[in-house]
Amino acid sequence: MSAVHRAYDEVLERDVAVKVLVASETNARQRIRGEAKAAARLSHPHVTSVYDYGESALDGAQVPFVVMELLGGHTLEHRLVAGPLPPRAGLRVCAEVASALAAAHDQGLVHRDIKPGNVMLTPTGAKVLDFGIAAAAGAPEIDFEGRLLGTPAYLAPERLQAGEVLPASDVYALGLLLHRVLTGRLPWPAEAQTGMLRAHTHVEPDPLPPLDGVPPEVHRLYRLSLIHL
Repeated sequence: MSAVHRAYDEVLERDVAVKVLVASETNARQRIRGEAKAAARLSHPHVTSVYDYGESALDGAQVPFVVMELLGGHTLEHRLVAGPLPPRAGLRVCAEVASALAAAHDQGLVHRDIKPGNVMLTPTGAKVLDFGIAAAAGAPEIDFEGRLLGTPAYLAPERLQAGEVLPASDVYALGLLLHRVLTGRLPWPAEAQTGMLRAHTHVEPDPLPPLDGVPPEVHRLYRLSLIHL
């Protein structure tokens, strides 16, 4: 578990966000450091910038922290509480997320947790957050503790097979994000976690409904993004 605080960089004289680990587990420490290293490899207008990583003594323990770009706005999850986005705005957000993922994939990184809560809507566009469980393409899906990390509602079927990390799993999650952004819901009626996991492998996703301003090419891309590997 971590907490994010607003802070001021006295050297560079700018406001920043500082993500501080508040859990002491070894795997949590590794993830926050991995997040910093992964995001620092990327320089992209739709990826949150990481400025620094360090550890500070607190109550006799070394506490890791990440210094990041301070973002204004709110998450896409927060916005979707009010309903789906207008098609033009929704397509723009998804295109910006796709651009960020393409940059990550070019660097051999797979985000593995694309969802509305990890997309920030800012005055300058969408920003992808939280590379805490990002992994190199080709690495094992299961972590060193035998767990499959990610959000059940957005897990690609191939991830459930616990094989290698694949960029296609981010594309699958982006397809689900597209459906939710334009319709306000996921393409299955499942609500419980077990139902969601079953839906990924056994239930045909609903097509995008006809929407003014959504061209046929988007419907085709949506279908292609959800093809099982």
